[in-house]
Amino acid sequence: MRRSAQRLLSSCMRGPSCVEFLYVVQFVTAGAPHWGKLHMRLLVVEDNEELAQLLTQRLQSAGYETDLLTTVAEAQTALTMTRYAAMILDLGLPDGNGLSVLREIRQREDPLPVLVLTARGGLQDRVSGLRSGADDYLVKPFAFEELLARLEALLRRPGQLLGRSLQIANLAFDTESRQAFIDEKPQVLSARETAVLELLMRRKDRVVSKKLVEDHIFGLSSDVASNAVEVYIHRLRKQLSERGAKVQIHTIRGVGYLISEEKPA
Repeated sequence: MRRSAQRLLSSCMRGPSCVEFLYVVQFVTAGAPHWGKLHMRLLVVEDNEELAQLLTQRLQSAGYETDLLTTVAEAQTALTMTRYAAMILDLGLPDGNGLSVLREIRQREDPLPVLVLTARGGLQDRVSGLRSGADDYLVKPFAFEELLARLEALLRRPGQLLGRSLQIANLAFDTESRQAFIDEKPQVLSARETAVLELLMRRKDRVVSKKLVEDHIFGLSSDVASNAVEVYIHRLRKQLSERGAKVQIHTIRGVGYLISEEKPA
């Protein structure tokens, strides 16, 4: 990784786009700080291939799942099909202005957190982006550490997904280590079982749609068996029951799934 980043920086120095990559490369070559594994899926919309790849690599190393798209049309389609924890949106896209994506989701009252990335740093540009529905605005060049801090701040807002510890009865989940505990004893689960458990626990006593579960663990992948979600729910339910967790995962037919504290018999 260090060598590839250094080659990119060397190449960048010979071209006009260096300023956009300098700070990102700096953090790739210097090494990233440790961040908790969150397993949240982000949509990154950025048409500059080198910058986009660096962003997705660094976000994945920070524990996020990412889907990378490069056009307004692709982003609009993905946002109607998949539910994301947040979107990182570039404005200067080849088929239009990224603000059109932003305005569209706000018009349908979608509260998706959106962090705008752009080279347009003027006051009016920032005001326009924020008034169009952006939650935050980051001007290129930027330090990846700042982008990550801003993203985490968005996800910590009330109603968003970032939290440190989740608890239902004797079942606990540490979102930094992505470790489940039953009666304070650590439990071994597969990566996707862990992702499903975290998603359900973050929405305790609320129905989570089957589509949202599928999006959370598979993203835009088209190679998903029709019963894949049911398989993971069944495995998770069985393991929690056998290990003494005092919780129940309910299947709401035709709607989705709900986790709640087990009621006394």
